Order: sequence, then C-alpha cells, then structure tokens
Amino acid sequence: MKRSIKIAVAAAIALSATSAFATNGDHLIGMGAKARGMGGIGIGMSHGAESALANPALIGSVKGTEVSFGGTIFMPDVETNLMGAGGVKSDADLSVIPEVAIAQKVSDNFSWGIGMFGTAGMGTDYRDTGMNMNMVTNLQLMQFAVPLAYKTNGFSVGVAPVLQYGSLDIKYKLIGFGGSESTTQGVAQDFGAGYNLGAAYETNGLTVGASYKSSIDMTYKGQIKAATTQFNGLMSTAILSDNLEQPAEMGAGISYKMANNTFAFDYKKIKWGSAKGYKDFGWEDQNVYMFGYQFTQDNWALRAGYNYAKNPIKEQNGATAQGAVNNFFNLLGFPAIVEKHYTVGGSYAFNKMTSLDLAYVYVPETTESYSVAAMNGGTPAAISTKHSQDAVSMQLNFNF
Repeated sequence: MKRSIKIAVAAAIALSATSAFATNGDHLIGMGAKARGMGGIGIGMSHGAESALANPALIGSVKGTEVSFGGTIFMPDVETNLMGAGGVKSDADLSVIPEVAIAQKVSDNFSWGIGMFGTAGMGTDYRDTGMNMNMVTNLQLMQFAVPLAYKTNGFSVGVAPVLQYGSLDIKYKLIGFGGSESTTQGVAQDFGAGYNLGAAYETNGLTVGASYKSSIDMTYKGQIKAATTQFNGLMSTAILSDNLEQPAEMGAGISYKMANNTFAFDYKKIKWGSAKGYKDFGWEDQNVYMFGYQFTQDNWALRAGYNYAKNPIKEQNGATAQGAVNNFFNLLGFPAIVEKHYTVGGSYAFNKMTSLDLAYVYVPETTESYSVAAMNGGTPAAISTKHSQDAVSMQLNFNF
C-alpha cells in the first residue's frame, strides 16, 4: 500500500506542471474517470475514493483502503478570428491533468482520505502564428484535500479542508493597437485555502446528496493588472486587479440503483458572478445539469452521461473601452464558451484488488462572436471564437 501511495503522489506532482483547459467555465466537469464517464455525476452517487472533492461524505462507501490514480488527456480545439483577419488555431491543444485519491475506512462509522486533483484551468497559444496578437495564456489549478466522513444509519456527513495551488501566465503583443508587448513578469503562482462540505443519505438503493465548496481567493502578481495596463493609452478604464478568486459552488444530487442499473442526476451552481476577477470580466453564475447512467455486471461496468451548462461569459458592450477589453480577453485568451458534454465510460476489475476505469468526453463545437468596436476606433469590429473538445480519462484503483 505504501508503495502505491508513493507512486500516486509522485504522479500527481509530476503531471501538475502541465496545463489544463476545463469545460464548466474553467472547471472540469468531474474529478475522476467514473464521474467523467457519467457526465460529472458525483454529488448524489459515491465513486469511492474518487468522491474526495465532489462530496466528501461519500468516501464512507469504501470497504477498507482504496487508492486511485490516473489522469485525463485533454484535447481542446480553439480557433479565433480577430477583427476579420482570418481564423487561427491555438497551439494549446493537448494537456495532461492528474488525479490521485486515497480513502480508508477506520471504523464502521469513520473514514478519511486524501485527494489531489487538477481541477481547473484554461489557456490558448498563438505565439507562433504571427496573428491574434501572439496571445499566450495559461491558467492552472490543483487542489489538495483531506476528506473526513462520519456515517451512521445510512446518513453521512463530510468535510474536506482544501489547499489550492494556482499559476497564471498572460503574454501578448499590442503593437498596432496603440501599445507594445505586454509587461507581465512570467508565470505568477499562489496558494489559497478553502473547504468542502457534504452530506448524503442512502436507503434501499436510493442515495441523495448535497455539497458546498467555499470560494478560494488567489492573487497572481504582475499578471491581470499588467496585461490590462497595456491598454492604458487606448482605454484607461481597462486596468483590473490581480485577484482571480475560484468561486463558491453549491449542489445536490440523487441516484437510484435498481438491480444492475443506476440512474443519477446532479445539479450545481457555480458563483462566477460574485468571484473576484471573473466578475470584472463579466462572467455570470452558471447552472450545471448532469445526467448519468451506469450498468454493472460481475466484474465490469458501462457508463454514459450528459452535462449541460450555459456559457458563463456574457458579451459586454464592445463600443465601450471596458467592454471591448473584456470581450477581447474572454474570447482570445480564456474562451470558456462550450456548453454540451456527451460522455461514455467503463470499468473492469482484474481481481478483487485491482480495477481500471476509462472515460471519454466529447464536446461539440460552440461559436461566439463579440464586439470589440472600441479597439477599432469605434468602427464595428468583432472577435469570433470556435471551441470544441475531446478528452480521455484513465484511472487505476487498488483495494486493500
């Protein structure tokens, strides 16, 4: 067991240096291959150790000690056309996102665990295109949590203190638009702390759950403020702070297991509209709806799911300085505009100790076009972005 834990931790640290490009805003639709195979389901259905961040109350379903580690190969396809110059594809088209989870039942009532997940991020890369202002952005977020759960008579509660690591890098060249190359000072990093709360009740195949995730305040010195300051000569109102707070979340879920079939539904609200930084760029709260199905038979399982959340980025008034700058950064640097996610997955148990989970997520193309007229002397002009995604997740589980 100790060897498995060391391998899992080492994998998470090694992979955390790679970028992520997430999908409910800048969040992954789910943590772990089981959840991702079911459209992100995880609030009202236990996935064992994988439940560490989704709903800490549900880790109590493990029977002994469970160690899971794996990752997601994320493949976004982003193309942006700035002011009619022609569509250019971003080179940020491949990321590896790590995940490690450990859960242990200490007694009939008490369980604890450790979770380390790449949870969110996004970015684009136009540095070698000679177009789109050579924009390069990269936001990465990873969370470390220690879930604690207590269960009695089918009712369970859980809490997970969370430590979050984040990094942000923004670069571009404003030459030709009244400015110069951005003066951001390389990658900025920060740590923040928060907590997750969860509760669940299980009876006769029915599980209902609820969860709350606190906001986590992050500051990336020399990034957002420096990036927007470059517009000062053109539009002085565009300067923003370096705060980029990960928003609070609240949700509820329900699942029902009938023989070999499990049907599940989760809902959560992501509070982008009140999060520092995101609200400055005009992001709005996001309602996320998740539908999942699982079929189990002997030592294997099949899963399918659907995840929908409306684009949280509202178009700003591009005839104003602030509106044009927000539209510019949102679509060129942080195009979190996709809405629909179709998922499939499966599991295979090689023996009582070892199993493998797989998941695939397909995101059809979404296109948005926002005004940036104020960047064009008031003459009508737009920025248009197309965004689609594919992702493959794999996870190994060891039970002791």
